[in-house]
Amino acid sequence: MSRKYFGTDGVRGRVGQTPMTPEFALKLGWAAGCVLGGSAGARVLIGKDTRRSGYLFESALEAGFAAAGVESDLLGPLPTPAVAYLTRALRAQAGVVISASHNPHYDNGVKFFGADGSKLGDELELQIESMLEQPMVCVAPELLGRAKRIDDCGGRYIEFCKGTFGERSLNGLRIVIDCANGAAYKVGPAVLEELGAEVKAIGVAPNGLNINLDCGSTHLDALKRAVLEFGADVGIALDGDADRCLMIDANGELIDGDQILFVLAQIRHQQGLLDAPVVGTVMSNLGLEQAIRALGVEFIRAQVGDRHVMEQLKLVGGTLGGETSGHTICLDKTTTGDGMVAALQVLAAMTRAKLPLAQLVGGMRKFPQVLINVPIKGLARDVLQHADVGTAEAEVRRQLGSRGRTLLRASGTEPLIRVMVEAQEPDETLQAAEFLAAQVRAACR
Repeated sequence: MSRKYFGTDGVRGRVGQTPMTPEFALKLGWAAGCVLGGSAGARVLIGKDTRRSGYLFESALEAGFAAAGVESDLLGPLPTPAVAYLTRALRAQAGVVISASHNPHYDNGVKFFGADGSKLGDELELQIESMLEQPMVCVAPELLGRAKRIDDCGGRYIEFCKGTFGERSLNGLRIVIDCANGAAYKVGPAVLEELGAEVKAIGVAPNGLNINLDCGSTHLDALKRAVLEFGADVGIALDGDADRCLMIDANGELIDGDQILFVLAQIRHQQGLLDAPVVGTVMSNLGLEQAIRALGVEFIRAQVGDRHVMEQLKLVGGTLGGETSGHTICLDKTTTGDGMVAALQVLAAMTRAKLPLAQLVGGMRKFPQVLINVPIKGLARDVLQHADVGTAEAEVRRQLGSRGRTLLRASGTEPLIRVMVEAQEPDETLQAAEFLAAQVRAACR
């Protein structure tokens, strides 16, 4: 059965347009309740980020779960990984997050966690899709689910994050955190302050419409300025639902997800805690792969998307993986990608090594990377399988050898072919990428 609604991370779209309509959310709550509820008294947790539309979808999902006979605990604005943690800690049958992550306020989405705090597998998502095709049938009045608000969830998650830190304190560190006017606007700064850091918080004034607006992990200029003005040791950039984290070092330089993954792999290797492969994606920088292998650790590439990273980690028995965009998964600390947990792991490495972040990432040399998005007409598969495109890519790979790599892939959301080239020299990288992009354009004519 092919997917109609679920993408790589739940259901997502423009508010008011299919599938993100009130009617669909009601039916989705009912369908998910039928599949995940299982028995009388079944309970789900519903969290959200700070989008104004979150109120609408919270109410619609709650009604759908009630119609399926499932109780709803409403958590309010909380990071996606907080809902995952609380689902497990509070022994709920499932967790639901209303969020479109790093997207603008006019998008929203719904994603699910199972009772173990992990994202749903394909089989369960397909079962929910199958129920969406069935007529909605309400349980008997005496079996309807109820809803209540839970007020202490933020405090529970703060304590959980602090428990993953592993070092004495953050005393003496000056930290700027940008919460993207999103779900972590309260809990993010609180975690750092309670661990003893001197904290400057930005992106902590949500109004329902400014989530991810010129702030957070997709817009780093404000954080860079704040780090330099505050004289901070480090800056932390979260996205709207706080499941991803990028960082800024004391010099105002970006530390991306690949570099974060290297820092965490390096410290775990030094501690003798890394006995399985590290998992990145096909977009992970070649410099990360070479740095991980230099530690004597295997590096594996998954398809883009944190769910694919998670699948590979489970397949190889690994605990550490992530994406360049800042989704970092530490399965020795939690069950899903968590921006605050990832940030705390980097801060723990800085504290333990007594080194600035810029020095910790010094063991990884990033290769220059050029990414060109080529609009296409027709099927991406036909373009990627075109003989001239294949010949051109083979020739570029032959020329680069071990000094670089190429990747041509279809966008999962737009009619584009993404052409990526990495090589040792910037000019060589740009030249190769432009050559391949020209071949893709020619194949579309």
